[in-house]
Amino acid sequence: MTDPMIAIHALEKSYGIYKALHAVSLDVAPGEFFSLLGPSGCGKTTLLRSIAGFETPSAGDIRIDGESVIGKAPNQRPTNMVFQNYAIFPHLSVAENVAYGLKRLKLSPSEEKRRVSEALDQVRLGSYGERRAQQLSGGQRQRVALARALVLRPKVLLLDEPLSALDKKLREEMQVELRALQRAVGITFVLVTHDQYEALALSDRIAVMFAGRVAQIATPKEIYQHPQSREVAAFLGGMNFLSGRILNETATSLSVEAGRFGTVAATKPAGFTRTGETTALGIRPERLRILWEPQDTPHQITGTVVDRDYFGETTHLRIRAEGLDEPLSVIETNSFGADDLPRGATVQLAYDPEAFVALAD
Repeated sequence: MTDPMIAIHALEKSYGIYKALHAVSLDVAPGEFFSLLGPSGCGKTTLLRSIAGFETPSAGDIRIDGESVIGKAPNQRPTNMVFQNYAIFPHLSVAENVAYGLKRLKLSPSEEKRRVSEALDQVRLGSYGERRAQQLSGGQRQRVALARALVLRPKVLLLDEPLSALDKKLREEMQVELRALQRAVGITFVLVTHDQYEALALSDRIAVMFAGRVAQIATPKEIYQHPQSREVAAFLGGMNFLSGRILNETATSLSVEAGRFGTVAATKPAGFTRTGETTALGIRPERLRILWEPQDTPHQITGTVVDRDYFGETTHLRIRAEGLDEPLSVIETNSFGADDLPRGATVQLAYDPEAFVALAD
């Protein structure tokens, strides 16, 4: 097994009586794109700044490439950081901004110029070296910040919500570029974000954090399809919640009596713990579908449309079904007319009885 590039063990950080991190432990592999995801105040930025050396942990250890960095200054660590506001010097040119961190290395002028040119080419700004910061768009400033971090050839690049200042379209474009850049340079990236879709799109693995603790670490697909708790399930995308009575249990699944849905086979995510004869269940909105033509299938329920939101290619529906405490969320593409369903319409919903996941409360 490959040794981790970053190994964090029982890390804690307190500010007086407030504890920002509670015994956080995780590993990040060499060349991995790893994201720290969670709501504001969950501790993800504190953890990132602790890796960078801008915060001093109260307890625990951080090892980068096998060596502890506790007590080392930021410039003594094999890391570099891209900040949320980019921190570009407006009085310097693009090339001078990128070269700024190289000054302490005392390189020859030709070597410095070569490395700056290489870094700008990596972020597709090769012809922008003489421009000033005020002449750049938001996306171009973000690329300059990336080039300035990469020019020092760190083992780990730390990214503190670097796309949050961009508009939606540019943000999505930069997500594609950032992932392509990480694959091209091949170094370890650690991203802090509160945007679930950004984390799902960019990451090899995601650590979801709440209140200074890591709730789950998994691949995007695993964490979306098999969240370990209701809290994680609710944070990553929409989820319909209900409760059921456990009938049988295997190592990987539960057979659950789920009211109107009948008996379903709910997946048991890693770390699931049973606390009694009932369990919380979740099913994603896209795993429910409207039957536009009558079908002879036992896995369907009747509901009434109570609300809808139009999103262009999809419509998000709220459908109330008898026996359920809350309306069901359903996502339908608009190719069959979901955008034209009036409130009050009666619909038949089909479901896969194996699409449910059991959740720890």
